Amino acid sequence: MPPATHPQIWFLTGSQHLYGPETLDQVASQSQQILRTLTGSGQIVAEIVWKPVLTEASAIRTVLLEANADPGCLGVIAWMHTFSPAKMWITGLDALRKPLLHLHTQLNEALPWESIDMDFMNLNQAAHGDREFGFIQTRLGLARKTVAGHASDPSVLARIDEWARAALGFAHLRNLRLARFGDNMRDVAVTEGDKVEAELRFGVSVNTYGVNDLVEVVDRVADQEIERLVGEYADTYRLAPELAKDGDRHESLRYAARIEAGLREFLTAGGFGAFTTNFQDLGGLRQLPGLAVQRLMADGYGFGGEGDWKTSTLLAAVKAMGAGSHRGTSFMEDYTYHFGPGEPKILGAHMLEVCPSIASGRPSCEVHPLGIGDREDPVRLVFDATPGPGVVIGMADLGERFRLVANEIEVVPPDEPMPRLPVARAVWKPAPSLSTSAESWLTAGGPHHTVLTQAVGTATLRDFADMLHTELVLIDGRTTTADFQDRLRWNQAYHRLAQGLPGRG
Repeated sequence: MPPATHPQIWFLTGSQHLYGPETLDQVASQSQQILRTLTGSGQIVAEIVWKPVLTEASAIRTVLLEANADPGCLGVIAWMHTFSPAKMWITGLDALRKPLLHLHTQLNEALPWESIDMDFMNLNQAAHGDREFGFIQTRLGLARKTVAGHASDPSVLARIDEWARAALGFAHLRNLRLARFGDNMRDVAVTEGDKVEAELRFGVSVNTYGVNDLVEVVDRVADQEIERLVGEYADTYRLAPELAKDGDRHESLRYAARIEAGLREFLTAGGFGAFTTNFQDLGGLRQLPGLAVQRLMADGYGFGGEGDWKTSTLLAAVKAMGAGSHRGTSFMEDYTYHFGPGEPKILGAHMLEVCPSIASGRPSCEVHPLGIGDREDPVRLVFDATPGPGVVIGMADLGERFRLVANEIEVVPPDEPMPRLPVARAVWKPAPSLSTSAESWLTAGGPHHTVLTQAVGTATLRDFADMLHTELVLIDGRTTTADFQDRLRWNQAYHRLAQGLPGRG
């Protein structure tokens, strides 16, 4: 399910009546100029909407309550153009439930050294007003992002966009419904978790449906819709000869199309943005869904294999965060290692379900035997992933909290072709090295299912974790196993203490 088509961020400017109407008119004009600088850059994923200058507590509380209630509002950017006494903001900020970015900027980039006077100083005093605002946010224990610099600075714009993308993911989770077809894979621990706590923490509603509830919808798909999808497959992918219209496995392709059409209908009718399957529970399905899952992920749906609702939830959020980036995000699993010769690497894949948004070229649509699931040979897309920087992220339920584990990686071409591996796959070099990455991931209790993204960076993931009040541990080029173990111990102490401390930060 794609994210909202016209998400907004509200731009709030603080001042006070002490300065008089003429100065407040200037404040409004300059605030709108800052807005035009932000929106004119074309670098921020959401529409930024200007709101009238705020000068009293009742108006501040009203606009922040309106932000809470507006489903199109992702969050708010606040800037204190002049001195805005922070007591005015207490009740409003205390009521705010949307993400907050504190922009510390000013209209002028350079000081007018020769002409500067007290009139200029009184008008352009964000350096003064934003410190008052920063104090009250800290006093209230607010989780927020603070960005300092001129609004035209590309690095400032990039940081605002990172935050806006995190807010997209946060908003997507707040109303996400996830359909779990069947239960968890038997005897597997890490893919399970506390669904009630997940709904309290993230907003996602996870509910289980019998696989044959889906089969009923799949079985009644009209032949006309199957023909349409089969034609789309032929136009979009390189069809294996046996799947072509005159091929001896064409019926397998038609059944894969039937699964896709039925699954889409089920998800659309129920308002679901994510789902899971389980090869141990396929009911009346003749194939394990492969091609259908891959194509639904490419359209923005979250997915997790073997009942893994946490990875499906995370994938749905990261898909929303990467909207419009033209880079891919997929369900993934670390499968096997290349320790050498040459640089150590990880080969990631899954049985069938890797999203074609990360494909380096036109995927091949093929049918091959699958040794598990006890069903007909499933149809799937086969390809190599696009080289370039990326991140793999996993979510673990530690009992008293959730933990996000992330590793910066570089996707690389395979050392050699893999003509006998009939699945989509990605090869990557993890930072800082395979051994340190693997040791740290295992120590953190990171899951074996992950989200691989080339569309979202670690800065956005940090903002996202802050919005969710959820732990994030990052494995990057500076990580050592000793320092990482210390970080986990510090985090453990912090999160246990924070449960008993006041404040929302």
